[in-house]
Amino acid sequence: MKDDNFLRENNARHFWQPMAHPADSIAKPPVIVTGGNGVRIRDVDGHETVDAVGGLWNVNLGFSCQPVKDAIAEQLDRLPYYSTFRGTTNDVAVELSWMLREFFAPDGMARCFYTSGGSDSVEVALRLARQYHKIRGEAGRTKYLSLKKGYHGTHTLGASVNGNANFRTQYEPLMPGCFHIPAPYTYRNPFDETDPERLAQLCLAALEDEIKFQGADTIAAFIMEPILGAGGVIPPHKSFMPGVRAICDKYGILLIADEVITAFGRSGSWSGSRHWGVQPDMMCIAKAITNGYFPFGAVMIGDGVAGTFEGDTSGRGAIGSGYTYSGHPVGAAAAIACLKETERLQVKDNARDRGAQLFAGLLALQEKNAIIGDVRGGHGLMCAIELVSDRDTKAPIDKGTIGKVYQATYEAGVMVRVSGNNMILSPPLIIDAGEIDTVLWALSEGLAAVA
Repeated sequence: MKDDNFLRENNARHFWQPMAHPADSIAKPPVIVTGGNGVRIRDVDGHETVDAVGGLWNVNLGFSCQPVKDAIAEQLDRLPYYSTFRGTTNDVAVELSWMLREFFAPDGMARCFYTSGGSDSVEVALRLARQYHKIRGEAGRTKYLSLKKGYHGTHTLGASVNGNANFRTQYEPLMPGCFHIPAPYTYRNPFDETDPERLAQLCLAALEDEIKFQGADTIAAFIMEPILGAGGVIPPHKSFMPGVRAICDKYGILLIADEVITAFGRSGSWSGSRHWGVQPDMMCIAKAITNGYFPFGAVMIGDGVAGTFEGDTSGRGAIGSGYTYSGHPVGAAAAIACLKETERLQVKDNARDRGAQLFAGLLALQEKNAIIGDVRGGHGLMCAIELVSDRDTKAPIDKGTIGKVYQATYEAGVMVRVSGNNMILSPPLIIDAGEIDTVLWALSEGLAAVA
């Protein structure tokens, strides 16, 4: 391992950071993280912080989950790799498939298709949606609907259904046939509606109107996050996702739940869909499935879709998607250990309780800091504060100011994530009450730096 001076001198000079301008990263090099334990990380200068980002929404069990690390090491010794392509599979991939079916059975899921991560899972789900309709003789159903502010990864299909211009404009033209409806974002929406229930109904009406305009027989699927994550933690009213389910059923459109962030307890329920009492047709999962320790993901497939594929006799049901690392035995072993530990610790309950504590603390900070325009959360350990320069006009805070808040918060002992004018909080699900207090105190210090 190279020494610390080497790391500092070469930081951001030889590889480009995701979601950043290369010149910005060189001018202000990113934090070099060199260690992690529990919910804390340590940087190259020895500065220790509570990681209120949870890696990237994925380190639900913290940075030192021994059962998952042991499973990875043991699997590397026994079978470090084997393919799941035509005619071969591996034992841990088979075992995991049974566990995933059991875990997601209340969501109506019956089968899984392995991928290498969340963007892959979205891509496969969207492809399978088109194929499903072709098997049924509805080849004209090729379009997709999604939410503005939604995030669905960075592959071409995923970026096409993304609802945030930051992930789209520099890569357009993207896939044709992708259309977006307003998100149930109470703080900012085209209807100027502040009542969450009324806003949900307006967004549902916009969805049905778009379906009628496009033609229901041209639409393959609607994809949504049960709680929008990267777009700024936007929880819809409880009526919204059930309303989407009903509209999709009415017009024969598949509902894909992007659960890459919300599955495995983060929302305070085992899945975001279950949180709203909805059974989607497919679910995209990744991130916390291995606690972030190994790149791995899956598409969970509901009974109806599975029956259509498995009952096909025309040959159109043959799957034309797959990855070299689909069902990777090391990733599958990590996922098995992670699922066991996730259920043993019942992390959804701690996410619910600590999430309520964090949300209440953020609301208290809002009362004391005019820079906080909106606080969102209340559904597990998914929270955000939206910073503004003026509460009356809701004008977003400038990049330099939010950067100062971020830096001061980090120096006070907590890592947060900045996305636009939002500060997003998604700590590990094993965080305790004292550590939530640390997060809130550090944020108050960060906000005071620009008061």
